[in-house]
Amino acid sequence: MDGILPLWKPAGMTSHDCVFKIRKILKTKKAGHTGTLDPDVEGVLPICIGKATKIAEYMTNAGKEYVGEATIGRSTATEDSSGETVAIKEVVPPIRREEILKVLASLTGRIRQTPPMFSAVKVKGKRLYEYARQGIEVERPTREVQIYKLELLDNRTVFEGPAVSFRFRAACSKGTYIRTLAVMIGERLGYPAHMSQLTRTAAGGFTKAQCVSFEEIERRLEEQTIDKILFPLEAGLEHLPKWEISGTLAEKVRNGAVLEKDGQWENENGEKAVCFQQQVIAIYQVHPEKPHLIKPVKVIRNDF
Repeated sequence: MDGILPLWKPAGMTSHDCVFKIRKILKTKKAGHTGTLDPDVEGVLPICIGKATKIAEYMTNAGKEYVGEATIGRSTATEDSSGETVAIKEVVPPIRREEILKVLASLTGRIRQTPPMFSAVKVKGKRLYEYARQGIEVERPTREVQIYKLELLDNRTVFEGPAVSFRFRAACSKGTYIRTLAVMIGERLGYPAHMSQLTRTAAGGFTKAQCVSFEEIERRLEEQTIDKILFPLEAGLEHLPKWEISGTLAEKVRNGAVLEKDGQWENENGEKAVCFQQQVIAIYQVHPEKPHLIKPVKVIRNDF
């Protein structure tokens, strides 16, 4: 079985738990997810099966979209609602809508984030959350991420109360921590803050509308209609430009040959999905040392 199952991950399960359950249901060892989703968060988690596991990294690079809720006036150790309170500051005076919109605009584009201590980022061979559980604070790497869109989902003109909450939609690159984004929003408004709720609404080119639950996967398997909800691996590479080739060339590509660059590759520096009979068989790029050649990044199908 090869393809992509866009799973709607339920809250309370880790991404690894989901992969383990899919392997058990489908009786396969070749399955993997396309980007960790926190246990408390529900949402889109595409699962790659069989040959589709070879393109998981490309789906991760395709970006994600979330709907979250920021609560201003209280920060936590984990940057979400599950952590212990770190700081409280009453929201006085009330926050005006224009102030929030200005902050969201300032956080749109390329920004730098420091991952939270309770995260899966590795430092010196250990996950940050492992240090955090031992009460050890370590220096964390700051990294650049891209916020493509940051939209306020609340029509109030004034936000008032000891603490205020509002929902927002964020479209972002891989590696973005929405928890940290909520904290940054609070900081720029002058208050401690945390992310009080989060749902991932799109990932790897898939949306909530395309997702299925574990129950539906099991039902489809029993009815022998699993193919109706299994997307071809090509669906995970929609964001890459395509190059359709002939059978003669396909034989060379399946063997990972380095090829002469033709007109298809003029002014191209990125990667392309190489297709034969509308099936992606490899990912190629311009040779980094010999610009007149193209070389394989990854061969995906060699058994056609």
